Amino acid sequence: MQEFKPVKEGKVREIYENGESMIIVATDRISAFDHILKNEITKKGAILTQMSRFWFDFTKDIVPNHMITVDVNEMPEFFRQDRFDGNSMMCKKLRMLPIECIVRGYITGSGWASYQKNGTVCGIRLPEGLLESEQLPEPVYTPSTKAEIGLHDENISFEQSVEVLEKEFPGKGAEYAAKLRDYTIALYKKCAEYALGRGIIIADTKFEFGLDENGEVVLGDEMLTPDSSRFWPVAGYEAGKGQPSFDKQYVRDWLKANPDNELLLPEEVVAKTVDKYKEAYELLTGTKFE
Repeated sequence: MQEFKPVKEGKVREIYENGESMIIVATDRISAFDHILKNEITKKGAILTQMSRFWFDFTKDIVPNHMITVDVNEMPEFFRQDRFDGNSMMCKKLRMLPIECIVRGYITGSGWASYQKNGTVCGIRLPEGLLESEQLPEPVYTPSTKAEIGLHDENISFEQSVEVLEKEFPGKGAEYAAKLRDYTIALYKKCAEYALGRGIIIADTKFEFGLDENGEVVLGDEMLTPDSSRFWPVAGYEAGKGQPSFDKQYVRDWLKANPDNELLLPEEVVAKTVDKYKEAYELLTGTKFE
């Protein structure tokens, strides 16, 4: 049996070369505030992978994506081990674009903090009088740069995203920037409307895109998972305050409340986080997570 070793390791995922494709394995690691925590969240990797699979299928009419299969029986023998089952995705190789595509449908988090100071989010002026967690009149696209592990992403304007892309793709910056913005908004609108009917508010999320061998923009990485999004329950939602969440905001909140945490979570926080991830998956997909 051929052995495989990851060619790249991110905060949460490992990437393996597989000829003309690659295999992305979502581990049970969890990161917050750009740091990898010492705990693992049991079955988190499988939940992330299966949730991305669901959304990739759901949105392939808007933009093509990189998913080939999540069935390890269609992957090399090495990946037919228990540790890869459920949390691995074989994907098309892409040249990833250097922009994090963030879309905000509600005012919360760092966006709310910025709005309180000067009425803007990432330099975009919003209507006066918004309440914390209130839905925005229209989703707002706020791109950012991609930082290396341990560094912070930097929010940039749409115009700056054109410049970043132009440096790497001369003559194509404006075209790619517009496509990223338009795909991001279209994906968010379709998925947020669907999720609302399943009892979940998608407050904000991020997407990543790359180019395939023909130079076409393709959706990659993960999609609308608790790691890349803020999910709130519809039940009990009320603007004017912070919201309970299905995502890792619970972890972020605990870390902020316990600044001497040494990046180590108590077991009850780990258990509650697993339960929240599972609940979000089951609500959104309509299937039980096994």
